[in-house]
Amino acid sequence: MSHLNYNHLYYFWMVCKKGSVTKAAEALFLTPQTVTGQLKALESRLDGKLTKRNGRSIEPTELGQLIYQYADKMFGLSYEMLDIVNYSQKENLLFDVGVADALSKRLVSKILLTTIPSDNSIHLRCFESTHEMLLEKLSQHKLDMILSDCPVDSTQSPGLFSKKLGESGMAFFCSADADKVKFPSDLETRKLLIPGSRTAMGRKVQQWFDHQGIHPNILGEFDDLALMKAFASYHRDAIFLAPSTYLNEVGQDENIMQVGKVKEMKEEYYVIFAERMIQHPAVKRVCDADFSSLFE
Repeated sequence: MSHLNYNHLYYFWMVCKKGSVTKAAEALFLTPQTVTGQLKALESRLDGKLTKRNGRSIEPTELGQLIYQYADKMFGLSYEMLDIVNYSQKENLLFDVGVADALSKRLVSKILLTTIPSDNSIHLRCFESTHEMLLEKLSQHKLDMILSDCPVDSTQSPGLFSKKLGESGMAFFCSADADKVKFPSDLETRKLLIPGSRTAMGRKVQQWFDHQGIHPNILGEFDDLALMKAFASYHRDAIFLAPSTYLNEVGQDENIMQVGKVKEMKEEYYVIFAERMIQHPAVKRVCDADFSSLFE
């Protein structure tokens, strides 16, 4: 058997993972025509059709599924090799972390501090996005670890693991006439700022409104908790939802008061990582750390 072009195999693998030639081409920084040409070359080399169209998506044929299984193992091992080489270096260990943008940046910062060794021999890179986008990047080996507000579903993401680090209570806050707010009835009359519906907390607060029979007067929804807090500092009449530890962040200078605590809602913090990263020193430090005092 003559040599197999592994670039062609890699492009086929990306098409299967992305579900379309266009998305694979974007990830590979190539034109769709180039990717299509490489697929045809691989099909010619293997003497069989590898993909078929299913609606607007592309999926592997029976032969393609067989090839994809082997390709997935091969490229998974290659990424694992690069990860091991990367974190086995003693200087400036590169560590890419994804952070769900709905999480408290203060709490995330405290968690991230545990990844740093005593000699500071680490190069930490943080990326913010939604839980779903971060999981996709983790599965593509573009991230080493994720901090998120919900665990991973192992049935949907095989090979990924999650560990709960702690949870924080939630409360509503206001900076203008907070002592006059009647909780929770005024949530229907005062303007509210809440987490976006795409976040785990956003879905929880909507469920809480429904359960309480509250019709909220929503001014804005924010995927990014930091942006919501910044917006609230300018729109001082609004009531906003944040972790109950929020007053520890701002102190008394911001004139912010808690108007009501919601016992039914908890913001949960999880670390998520791939199986190959279990022995990564930074991941181990996070998993072994005791964060109980942080979430009190």
